[in-house]
Amino acid sequence: MTEPVVRQAAPSPGCPPPHPAPRRPSLVLPHGSCDAHCHILGPSAVFPYAPERTFTPVDAPKEQVAALHSHLGLSRAVVVQSSCNGSDHRVLLDALAAGAGRLRGIALIGPATTRAEIEELHRAGVRGFRLNFLPHLRTAPTREEIDSVLERVDGLGWAAELHVTGSGVADHADLIRSLPGRVVIDHLARVNLADGPRSPALRSLRALLDTGDVWLKVSGVDRISRQGPPYADAVALAASLLAQAPERVVWGTDYPHVNIEGAAPDDGLLVNLLADIAPDPQLLRRLLVDSPAELFDFPPVPVAPSGPADPYTYKEPT
Repeated sequence: MTEPVVRQAAPSPGCPPPHPAPRRPSLVLPHGSCDAHCHILGPSAVFPYAPERTFTPVDAPKEQVAALHSHLGLSRAVVVQSSCNGSDHRVLLDALAAGAGRLRGIALIGPATTRAEIEELHRAGVRGFRLNFLPHLRTAPTREEIDSVLERVDGLGWAAELHVTGSGVADHADLIRSLPGRVVIDHLARVNLADGPRSPALRSLRALLDTGDVWLKVSGVDRISRQGPPYADAVALAASLLAQAPERVVWGTDYPHVNIEGAAPDDGLLVNLLADIAPDPQLLRRLLVDSPAELFDFPPVPVAPSGPADPYTYKEPT
């Protein structure tokens, strides 16, 4: 019997295709550098998006993401399950199985996700779960729902990743402090830079970083900048927050940049901006190599002479 043809729905507004020709970075990254936040999307003909999704992206399959990482000089990555896939982790499991140990994952744990499924995810390389507090991604989780997730992941050492925006990091500061284990705040907390350096959100973010249990991803400078490329205002904030807590900050591309305004950023430019975010070679290594290894349970990377990172390619599991 002929299999039905699955056609991708038209991408949603705010989901442009990735930059068609990102520059090759002039900044040479340390050996073992990690993209600590990216998404693998589709192909939708193989891994259909969730019927209840709130947006439809352009496909960005694992081979495309791996080629980008090779182009940029990145040899490790953390793949974050996108809300357009819901708690169906087949696309994430497929990527982790094919990634030859170079990938880790962040899951979306739904009400029906069982402990057995969570243990399968852990064996595959998942090391955290994400909590979305953005209205356009669906209703924010209740405390009861969060406690249910914590109970089911207990003992695995997973980090809790929080996706907030605007005043969200201040609004949820008490929740963040109450969560056990490591908590990671995504995308510079997506603060509104128009509110100034003493905004409640930034004060809360800095205070949380000082607790010693909260980590930060200085990804998404393009999302929060009010100036456009090369995003000097957001880069300055990222550099300041890295200087405040250099041992608990990681970086990611956020590829393929879904739910944004305008065109997707040049990922090669985003890499070059790391020279301003982490101007010291030791700080750059901490940001891209040592901290991701600690947070996401990668094997340590020996210090190697500067040079292009080892590229990775996907080998389909036999």
